[in-house]
Amino acid sequence: MIRWFKIRRYERGLLFRDRVFVRVLGPGRHFVLDPLFRARADRVSVREPWLIHPDLEVIVRSGALSGEARVLVLGDHDRAVVKIDGRVMGVLGRGLYALWTDFHRVEAELFDARDVAFAHPELPVVLTAEGAEELLTSVAVAAGHVALIFRDGRHLGTVGPGLHAFWRGEGDVRAVHVELREQVADVAGQDIITADKVTLRINAVVTWRVADPVKAVTEVEDHAQALYREAQLALRAVVGTRELDALLAEREAVARELEGEVRERAAGFGLAVSALGIRDVILPGDMRELLNRVTEARKAAEAALVTRREETAAMRSQANTARIVESNPTLMRLRELEVLEKVADRANLTVVLGEGGLADRVVKLL
Repeated sequence: MIRWFKIRRYERGLLFRDRVFVRVLGPGRHFVLDPLFRARADRVSVREPWLIHPDLEVIVRSGALSGEARVLVLGDHDRAVVKIDGRVMGVLGRGLYALWTDFHRVEAELFDARDVAFAHPELPVVLTAEGAEELLTSVAVAAGHVALIFRDGRHLGTVGPGLHAFWRGEGDVRAVHVELREQVADVAGQDIITADKVTLRINAVVTWRVADPVKAVTEVEDHAQALYREAQLALRAVVGTRELDALLAEREAVARELEGEVRERAAGFGLAVSALGIRDVILPGDMRELLNRVTEARKAAEAALVTRREETAAMRSQANTARIVESNPTLMRLRELEVLEKVADRANLTVVLGEGGLADRVVKLL
């Protein structure tokens, strides 16, 4: 007629009668009137924080766990991070949960998953907790990069370097990484025909960076490839309007014009071009040989012109000197003495001088 149940200090008894929950039995002995033997007591350990039972919902709704356990009722968009004794133990999605509080200190932080972004001061620890892999997706952004976050194709925001996490199950969440550091792109050689029908190959270098990450990702499929294509088109447009001689003579001006055109086009899809330079101008073999001959002839003509110019200047100087000496006999006398002094440095001379010029006197060599 009467049954009794012994509940230990670290246990609780869940009393059922005819499979209907009645109450929670605390530590000690409990006597229950049970003439039909339909009562049972399910013993559970409170040293294990999680209360797991097939009739958990009925037990919770009865209110019998008040003061004994922390109950969490999470809806479709609710999430919780559970700490037990100060340690992160799990991440919970929608559902019903109960945790015993007699032996452990239980804390629960509630979040709305519709915000998508999940921020937590202990994020690395949370991501390793039980249930985090199914409910959270992490994004690690390197230095010099940003990540654009899209949900169902719509841009939600941009995050900088560091570790970030986002809730799963709230749409298709995708992160696109974009590098913000300055980059250098080589525009490989391509055959271009100048205005005077000369085929040549030009190699260029473009220095650029991403100025608007959203534009760079949404306006074009591949912004680096788009910049390469625009640089090629600009090269053809600028070089094709110039003759070869003008192109070689105005190389810096051509580079500035190219830079202006590419910078304007690149700004349309979020890129900032800081410099563009022409690295190589490669001519066909026969054209190089022809230009070498032209250059050689030009330099020879310039050398001959300089020689003639110097000879003319020397003759003009001699003519001026002759006129001055002719009009001034004393200057001529001094000039003779200077010549005599130079000769005396190299030979032993006996010189007889008079009032006449040196040419009128006899000089005896010893």
